[in-house]
Amino acid sequence: MKFSIGMPAFKVKYLNEAISSILTQTYKDYELIVINDCSPDNVEEVVLAFNDKRIKYYKNEKNLGAESIVKSWNKCLEKARGEFFILMADDDRIESKYLEEFNTLMNKYPGLDVYQCRCKIINENSIPIGLSPLCNEYESVYDSIWHRIKGFRTQFISNFVYRTEHLKKEGGFYDVPLAWGSDDISAFVAASKKGVAYTKEPVFSYRKSPLSITSSGNLLKKLEAINDVKLWYTNFLKNEVSDENDKILRESIKDYLPKYIKKKIIESLNNSFSGKPVNTIITAVSHKKEYNINNSDILLGMFFSIQNKLAKYVFKTN
Repeated sequence: MKFSIGMPAFKVKYLNEAISSILTQTYKDYELIVINDCSPDNVEEVVLAFNDKRIKYYKNEKNLGAESIVKSWNKCLEKARGEFFILMADDDRIESKYLEEFNTLMNKYPGLDVYQCRCKIINENSIPIGLSPLCNEYESVYDSIWHRIKGFRTQFISNFVYRTEHLKKEGGFYDVPLAWGSDDISAFVAASKKGVAYTKEPVFSYRKSPLSITSSGNLLKKLEAINDVKLWYTNFLKNEVSDENDKILRESIKDYLPKYIKKKIIESLNNSFSGKPVNTIITAVSHKKEYNINNSDILLGMFFSIQNKLAKYVFKTN
């Protein structure tokens, strides 16, 4: 089998749409693994209504996502029989030529451990509201990291396709709290030796929603994740590099990394202020030393949160 598509399912609002988008693929050699992560909703009813032999349905005895989102990802990976693995969320969707497009890319760049596609951003009504920036058709991991931390890339877990054997040898997707950075690091690990190839066709659609991790709370978990991500980058950048261009990029990444981490801290404060401002201040002040937070970070997080609320208010009134 060429492709395994894994989907941990918990929310049902867009589940039918997500599964339907997978079952309409023009490339037919694949399986869909759906794991009901102990959802209180009628996930099983939605999945079994498709009555499709390509769907392999399982149900967790306990909610893995509550303990670790990445554990639920890796549970799907354990079941995979395909040469390549894709992880799908229960509220995103793919175009009918998603697998066909990746198969064409693999034929052009055989032997890589990871491939990537451009993606659309859709809203809660499934209307496209944006496109991710274009990438190079092929690049080294250092090019990929540099563009990402500089803010020139928008990427998600499902616009990457991984060689299943590689992921399993690595112990699955890289685990950090809330999976906040797990998608980036997993892709960088897969690209570290052979690089990554990219198709410009936007065959994956990411749903921007208040229910997403980026929009959700749990500031402390996000700060823990930022620390873990910082540690990974620091250790990775110690590796020897032979390519001269990669050497230049590695030094640029090292120089920019503190600023990138600081931006992630302010971003997490901003998101947290939008929901629980008092709790955010208490958490930030209580853990200033542990997570290298200063007063200006807290003020900037608060400022951006107020700015976002004003912008939404002005948009609604106009």
